[in-house]
Amino acid sequence: MTGSVPGGLVLLIMLLVSQFSVAEKLDIEVVALFSKAAMLRIDGKALLLKNGQTSPEGVLLVNASSRDATIEYQGIRTIMLLSDRISSSFQKPDVVTLSVQINNQGQFIAMGSINGRPARFLIDTGANIVAMNSAVAKSLGIDFSGGKKMTATTAGGTVVSREVILDVVQVGEIKVTNVQGAVLEGEFPKEILLGMSFLKNIEIQKNAGLMVLTSQF
Repeated sequence: MTGSVPGGLVLLIMLLVSQFSVAEKLDIEVVALFSKAAMLRIDGKALLLKNGQTSPEGVLLVNASSRDATIEYQGIRTIMLLSDRISSSFQKPDVVTLSVQINNQGQFIAMGSINGRPARFLIDTGANIVAMNSAVAKSLGIDFSGGKKMTATTAGGTVVSREVILDVVQVGEIKVTNVQGAVLEGEFPKEILLGMSFLKNIEIQKNAGLMVLTSQF
């Protein structure tokens, strides 16, 4: 890929790496984002990486979507959005923690967002994936019409569901990208179920009616 890159598709990361007390600058430019891949320009050399691939310079593409990319260098990760422009060194990530109190119905309810839109979640470690009913999905702007058709068992019986991939699911300050989800026909579930497709990335502790979610980016 040559020539200028349209605004909004360029993300410049300046990495200052210290080795044997000598500072080496490594320029990483994200010039395009795709589902599960990103086009990077590392020190002027263009390279297409897929999720899980590492460049010869040691830059790992952990995860990419059309919205953002997670890059790891020397064990340190950073999440970048298309609209971001960063010129700094990598900094060690903070541990993000969210505490959720059990309610009177014995549920753990947390507020967050899906693809940037506000959402209310019922944290459910017994659910395999993030699940919602079709009305909620439409209110969040989620297009599930082309999703793989599946079936789901509910209290009211077996219903048709559609598989979706949620670009960004966030609860508190904890964010996970490319989360598997399901949209169920009908009114069930009443709340969005925050299942294991999100929670597998999170450390969960329960104690005396309090659930603590911990994620390190």
